[in-house]
Amino acid sequence: MKFLNALNKNGERWALLVFYVMLVTTMFIEVLRRELFSYSSIWGEEIVRYSFIYLAWIGAAAAVKERGHIRIDVIMEYVGPRPKAILYIFGDLIMFVVSIIAFYWSLESVLVSAKFGSVTHGLRISQVWFLSAVPIGFALVLLRLVQSFLRDIQDLRAGRPVFEGDKLFD
Repeated sequence: MKFLNALNKNGERWALLVFYVMLVTTMFIEVLRRELFSYSSIWGEEIVRYSFIYLAWIGAAAAVKERGHIRIDVIMEYVGPRPKAILYIFGDLIMFVVSIIAFYWSLESVLVSAKFGSVTHGLRISQVWFLSAVPIGFALVLLRLVQSFLRDIQDLRAGRPVFEGDKLFD
């Protein structure tokens, strides 16, 4: 239970750290190889590209969890706590529908790749591992949206203001 709580609290952060370190380390090594030895590898470029893709999709889930994703919230300054909660729930519902559709379509490309056994050019491993970044990201987004719904409904019922997340510019 303690592990699951820690995973719920910091899972995206840990994954983002792993992919970020992998991206920066590989990019640093590749720049040194290119500048010092006039040689670069195709696998290094692929690792950086796919690490960045995982960073983007896991980062999207982290942003949903913290309500840090980009949104236009000018109207939120002019409404009370209850309409604000309803607007947040409405926005999350729209995002939920879009995420389900995107999850479905992204999963299809993973299944097609698995069916035909496509591999990457440099690493020569199954592309399924890299194409899976999108459905994994959307699955995490869906999980975080469900958690957001439950949190907002509890706050709304208890009369508390809903979680607004951190604002970028205040």
